[in-house]
Amino acid sequence: MSDQPVTMDLEEDYPEIREQVAKLCEDFPGEYWRNLENQPPSGSYPTEFIEALTEAGYLAALIPEEYGGAGLPIRGGAVILETINRTGCSASPGHAQMYTMGTILRHGSKEQKKHYLPKIASGELRLQAFGVTEPTTGSDTTQIKTRADKQGNGYVINGQKVWTSRAQHSDLMLLLARTTPADEVEKRTHGISTFLIDLQEAQKHGCEIRPIDAMVNHNTCEVFFDNVPIPGDALIGEEGRGFRYILDGMNAERCLTASEAIGNGRYFLERAVAYANERVVFSRPIGQNQGIQFPIARAYAELEAAELMVRKATALFDAGRPCGAEANMARLLSAEAAWNMGEACFSTHGGFAFAREYDIERKWRESRLARTAPISPNLILSFIAQHVLGLPRSY
Repeated sequence: MSDQPVTMDLEEDYPEIREQVAKLCEDFPGEYWRNLENQPPSGSYPTEFIEALTEAGYLAALIPEEYGGAGLPIRGGAVILETINRTGCSASPGHAQMYTMGTILRHGSKEQKKHYLPKIASGELRLQAFGVTEPTTGSDTTQIKTRADKQGNGYVINGQKVWTSRAQHSDLMLLLARTTPADEVEKRTHGISTFLIDLQEAQKHGCEIRPIDAMVNHNTCEVFFDNVPIPGDALIGEEGRGFRYILDGMNAERCLTASEAIGNGRYFLERAVAYANERVVFSRPIGQNQGIQFPIARAYAELEAAELMVRKATALFDAGRPCGAEANMARLLSAEAAWNMGEACFSTHGGFAFAREYDIERKWRESRLARTAPISPNLILSFIAQHVLGLPRSY
């Protein structure tokens, strides 16, 4: 634990980055994102947008300078993702690279860090796929059935992952698999290992990726492993300790995706206020009506409160302090605040909110996803109840 003091900047932090990211996003207006949704799942990835972010160095923001990144704290990464979503673009096609690389950085060997991190920073290798969830386990990660059995100097992978986003557009996958059966370990969190899989090579030897056609253009897939051989140096850290490594990175994921929700909330806020001021019905702007004003004002208050929790969580993370409770609460509150602002924006636009050209319904669907993934709100509430309030474990 670090004894570094915790400071939380309440000003407009990283204004230059906000301005530069917003300028980059101007080249990718709503029409760009709508056109992607008209394509089949396999062809709907925003390749040009991700390439632009990579070239500008934003997806390497959290990679240390010695490995070719910008070396920013997590607050800097949060600002990048928030700004992307605030402009109407979507950060989710590239956000995983920011938090999955942390597992390599914190737990990988010197050779792994030296080999992979510079290539991830430059864009030569894409690390966007995170193989954790399985069809029969859902949020109960300790019950995963995907196996990694030792064979010679390496392992053989068998199993299935689901809701593995961007697997078709990633060179590498961070994979969680059992190396010791659940009935042979003292604790259910033991015997799980983390691997960095070369997806291009794996697909030549029994790995199959199938896109899932979903209501949100999230490029998500099912991934099947049928006796897929991987080398021994694909293992990250120590065998059997992978669950702890993944948990270690989840606070970063919570902070970063919470910032995206704040960005979506800001997008809805700006659109709602502008439309409420300009739309005239019964000879006066609809924003004059309390039925329009109050939902926007209430959602704004919720959004401001959620952002404070996001700032607190990122400040604690950057200071090296425990931040599990704060990161989880930031994730919960930001998703709810963004959804409520989306509802207010949707109602303000009335029938026009259903028109795709307004982009409200696209962002509305995206904000609904945040209330389900990457973590269930009920799982967050159970964490708070047990680990913060001292209540009995519910599951």
